[in-house]
Amino acid sequence: MTNALPAAERATATRRGTLGVRPADLVELGKPRITALVVLTTALGLWLAPGSLGGWRAGTFLLATALLVASANTLNCWVERETDGRMLRTMNRALPGGRLDPVAALAWGLAVGAVALGLLSWTTNTLTLALGAGALFSYVLLYTPLKRVGWWALLVGAVPGAIPPLMGWTAVTGRLTAGGLALFGILFFWQLPHFIAISLYLKDDYRRGGLRVLPLVHGDAAARRHLFAYTLLLVAVSLTLRPLGLAGAPYVAAAAVLGAGFLGLAASGLRPAAGAAWARRAFAYSLVYLPLLIGALVLDAR
Repeated sequence: MTNALPAAERATATRRGTLGVRPADLVELGKPRITALVVLTTALGLWLAPGSLGGWRAGTFLLATALLVASANTLNCWVERETDGRMLRTMNRALPGGRLDPVAALAWGLAVGAVALGLLSWTTNTLTLALGAGALFSYVLLYTPLKRVGWWALLVGAVPGAIPPLMGWTAVTGRLTAGGLALFGILFFWQLPHFIAISLYLKDDYRRGGLRVLPLVHGDAAARRHLFAYTLLLVAVSLTLRPLGLAGAPYVAAAAVLGAGFLGLAASGLRPAAGAAWARRAFAYSLVYLPLLIGALVLDAR
């Protein structure tokens, strides 16, 4: 906690509005690594969709998506600033750490979101704008507060997390079709084992934050069973891209190998002896799995 102000000083500074605004703190609120991954998946939808937006429109659309995700993350941090202050892994973020005025963070998040939606309206179509707005509002107004209500908030939060590649698809096509929905499915089911693995090895931290994650509600064994089931669905959906005409045999081979590795790891978690070390391996594998799957799809696309 070396970077955090003492609690009394932090509260006094916040009330008086004396906290400064550093660009680095505003950038941190947007969670740049998560934003970059989401932009990558959005670009995947653009790449695979039949047709083209054109260079400048595609670039502006991806910028709008990055701003939209940064806005959602910023507003999430604002809503959860007290919860973050109770969790070891988040207590030194800009808001709970006392480095940023909450009013400034809220204003920044709303402004960035407004710019993002304006750019989406300018560069794409009504359907894509609606998907983007739905992702933003459902993430902030539904998923974020529901995390304190029930573990199933994970399923709610996976919807906005899976919308960006579908936005890339609809930005080009203007329609919800099987190809875009398959990309949505891959991202939806990938998030579930990814976040269940995190909740398994950080469950004590989530308990401190008062968040109702699966291991705390139904126990570790149930969480590991869910992780296996969702991984199975992820692998199944990833293999639908060949019959949909979005990829060929090289992608299928790569998806099968990556999926077999993920399934094998998930199955090993069904053993009673599986613990935090196994959960960390599952989380690490999920981080490798998605970029490699995307890379294989891009190389083999169409």
